[in-house]
Amino acid sequence: MHKLSNKKRLFIFILLGVAIYFLSGAVDELRVYQGATVAVYVVGIASIILLTGYSGQVSLGQGALLGVGGYAAALMRIHFDLPIWMCFAVAILAAAIAGALLGLAAARLSGPYLAGTTLAFAVGLPSVANQFELLGGEQGLLFDVGFPPLSFGEDFTQYKWFFWIASLATLIAIFWLQNVMRSRYGRSWKAVRGNDVAAELAGINLTRNKTLAFTLSAGLAGLSGALLAMTIGTVSPSAFPLALSFSLLTGAVIAGVTTLGGVMIGAVTLVAIPDIAGAVASRFGSSEAVTSNLPGLLVSALLILTVLFVPNGPVEQLRARREHRVNK
Repeated sequence: MHKLSNKKRLFIFILLGVAIYFLSGAVDELRVYQGATVAVYVVGIASIILLTGYSGQVSLGQGALLGVGGYAAALMRIHFDLPIWMCFAVAILAAAIAGALLGLAAARLSGPYLAGTTLAFAVGLPSVANQFELLGGEQGLLFDVGFPPLSFGEDFTQYKWFFWIASLATLIAIFWLQNVMRSRYGRSWKAVRGNDVAAELAGINLTRNKTLAFTLSAGLAGLSGALLAMTIGTVSPSAFPLALSFSLLTGAVIAGVTTLGGVMIGAVTLVAIPDIAGAVASRFGSSEAVTSNLPGLLVSALLILTVLFVPNGPVEQLRARREHRVNK
């Protein structure tokens, strides 16, 4: 299959940036806010695709790594008043360090043992955050990125500012990730995922490659956490619950865990589900308990349907069908 060169892919990303620029001025405030949330989920889902789809490691604690990034960015903003891009850089670095430490342990584990370890991390981190006054306890910390520059005009709203920041960060992150996945590291991770014994016999260092995958994946998760903290304006244990890890994993399965091609589908689905659940609940006059639990039910049902009918994701499924027709 013909692969796009770096220059062509860069040109496509620039076109996407221009399209996002014009799109932000053509939709209302709610859609702009949802667009920023989609960008957050795109980066978070991409971090799982890197870890699980390419290196074959299963993580149920990605939401906790988002929390590390969110707290790191907020602390840098509050105590050192760093520019927003530096806060994001620190968030990436802090989460990457946490991921490296977790990856060193994870490199010796596999299957349910690895999943259990990352799950324990996701469960334990919010409890730790509650114990330290520096982290704001249960109330958490405010994360204020400031108002947009006055040169953008009076009609340039705060949500539009969030959307621009999140979209630009996401475009840069995905472009970088595509290059990493096409490099020798990506090929090594695929070899480890396919057969770790054969990969080791071929000279691939399993521990180093698995730890590197965990580190880079965690760095992306940290960026996603900082972007999430920006859009909601705060970081707290309740902002990064265990359900967030499961939602991101579901989004990755919907997107197709072995390819970045459908990452937008997974992110848009996660953002749209609460609206769909609210519309269904109001249509049938459901109780508050049903309304609050319906999004989780829809996510679970969608996950089951995806695994049954399009286990590789819709984009990969369409690509496989197209290749099958061409090869006939």
